[in-house]
Amino acid sequence: MPTLPSKELVAFPNPEPRRDYVVTFDVPEFTCLCPLTGQPDFAQFRVDYTPDAKIVELKSLKLYFWSYRDERAFHEAVTNRIADDLVAALAPRWLRIEAKWNVRGGIGTTVTVEHQGAKRR
Repeated sequence: MPTLPSKELVAFPNPEPRRDYVVTFDVPEFTCLCPLTGQPDFAQFRVDYTPDAKIVELKSLKLYFWSYRDERAFHEAVTNRIADDLVAALAPRWLRIEAKWNVRGGIGTTVTVEHQGAKRR
């Protein structure tokens, strides 16, 4: 049975919740569609986060990013939506997403979103 894209982000317990550490994911082949022309837009995403109680499961993250392939979205909107979905699924102590969008019309775009979670006691 083939794997299909999915918006479900699966999380599991952080094995070291007492320690602050950074997890980094590189997503070099992100695609979605331009909302105006319908042409494909390409980006490289970098996700850095400090987990609290939960960590994202990598296959679900891959399928989540894949789920945008046929969606129309502006660069800023999709980058912020991905940040919001990861924050909702993980409630990280800190998260930063950087999306480097390929040149289109002579302009390259980088969108960076940062989330500062609740302070630890």
